[in-house]
Amino acid sequence: MPNNAPVITPSSGIPAEIAVPAVPDDPRVWVPQAPDVWFRPLMLNTVTGQWCNLLKVTASGVVSRHRHPGAVFGYVIEGKWQYHEHDWVAEAGHFVYEPPGEIHTLEVPPDCDHMVTFFNITGAMVYVDDDGAQTGYEDVFTKIEMARAHYEREGLTDLLDTLIR
Repeated sequence: MPNNAPVITPSSGIPAEIAVPAVPDDPRVWVPQAPDVWFRPLMLNTVTGQWCNLLKVTASGVVSRHRHPGAVFGYVIEGKWQYHEHDWVAEAGHFVYEPPGEIHTLEVPPDCDHMVTFFNITGAMVYVDDDGAQTGYEDVFTKIEMARAHYEREGLTDLLDTLIR
C-alpha cells in the first residue's frame, strides 16, 4: 500500500455489530404478535425503517393479507408456507423475494403445523382486507413497541436496546 494512501477511520457513534443466536434458547424472547404467531427481533433500524426478524407460526391457516411499500427478503428455516396469490410453496431452505406493492395472503398450509422464516423488511407491513383497503400496519416503531411491552413483562428489558439501531 502506498505511503500516501488516505486513512479511513470509522465514524463515531455507530452502534456495534449484532451477533446473537437467531433461534433463542429462551422462549420468552419470542414476542407474541397474533394467535399462534410470534416474532423474534434480530435488528430494528430506526434510521432506515428496516427490521430483521424470525416469524414463527405454530398452526396451519391464514396468517395475514398484506403488502409492503418496499422489497422483502425471506429465508424459510422450518416448515413451509405459501401465498394464495401464487402457485409456489416456500419450504425449509427456500429464499423468497417479495416485490414492493404486491398484495399477498400468507398461509401455512393444512399439512403443516408450524413454520419459522427469517424476514428482512424495510418500510412497513400494511394489512389489507379483501378489497385492498388498509386495516392496519406494522413498522419498525410498532415492532419496537410490541417487543418492549413483552420484554418488560418477561423481565428482559435490557435485550431490546441491544437490537435497536
